[in-house]
Amino acid sequence: MAGVLYVCFYACGLVFVVACVVKAVSYAKLPIHLRWELYPVPHEEPDRVRHGGSYFEESDWWTKSVRFNFLGELKYMAAEIAFLKALWEFKRSLWYRSYAFHLGLYLIISTAALVLLAALLGLFAPGILAGAAGLYLHWIYTVTGSAGVILSFLGAAALLQRRLTDPELKNYTTPGDLFNLLFFMLVLLLLAAGYALRPAGAPGVVAMAQGMLTFDLSLRIPGLLFTGLLLGAILTAYIPFTHMSHFIAKYFTYHSIRWNDEPNVRGGKMEAKLAEYLTYRPRWAASHIRGDGVKTWADVATTNPAQEPQP
Repeated sequence: MAGVLYVCFYACGLVFVVACVVKAVSYAKLPIHLRWELYPVPHEEPDRVRHGGSYFEESDWWTKSVRFNFLGELKYMAAEIAFLKALWEFKRSLWYRSYAFHLGLYLIISTAALVLLAALLGLFAPGILAGAAGLYLHWIYTVTGSAGVILSFLGAAALLQRRLTDPELKNYTTPGDLFNLLFFMLVLLLLAAGYALRPAGAPGVVAMAQGMLTFDLSLRIPGLLFTGLLLGAILTAYIPFTHMSHFIAKYFTYHSIRWNDEPNVRGGKMEAKLAEYLTYRPRWAASHIRGDGVKTWADVATTNPAQEPQP
């Protein structure tokens, strides 16, 4: 039984990593998106960010070097990742539910990292783990793990309730959305119940982590906990194939759409890409495009559909 779990964990972990990389690469290779060009952009100089300006304010801006304010962008990203800043500002009623869910996940990920650290210390530096440091580490990952499971479960339940009862979300709710939240709730419930109800003498989280690292087949994992861990691994592998992998898309949404203010200079890479895109032949049925697969984007961009005869 333990061997099956180990193989599943490693396989699902590999699927998660590979799928995330493939998705990120596929996003990176997409054509240049229509840029929002909404200011301020965090990587502008601080004085421009304060009044919502940009380097385009300068005369002959295309002849001057652009200073990239990495610290400003990092501050914005940290606030968005850690606290879901945009959701707090624009949809606060949803923030409470979503942030509980995400904060719980952050705590669970942190707990997994701490447990892995404890497992490695137990294998290679048992003296450290046997002292006060080991005791503190135990209490930290116990608190973060318990809080993470509770917050994620309550957040998922609250999000599920919102999707089922809020008319505004009706058009944006699919059976897949409901399934994903129920899947999370089931896994969290099984993990919590399996760990809390494990019989005396059953391995703890550090022992299980060490067993996974050493492929210890003698480890006996209770059935309920085994089921929770197995489904948790499957859930991890499943995430990149759903919109729950928005953490990847979000990077490109901010950096390639919202914040992309790279100038299109003559003879540059962007000019070459845009020239290629203008040769594409769209097949959009929208009346303002009338893409028939014959006209190129250049044709579409240089004609007025309101002045063309209706089909």
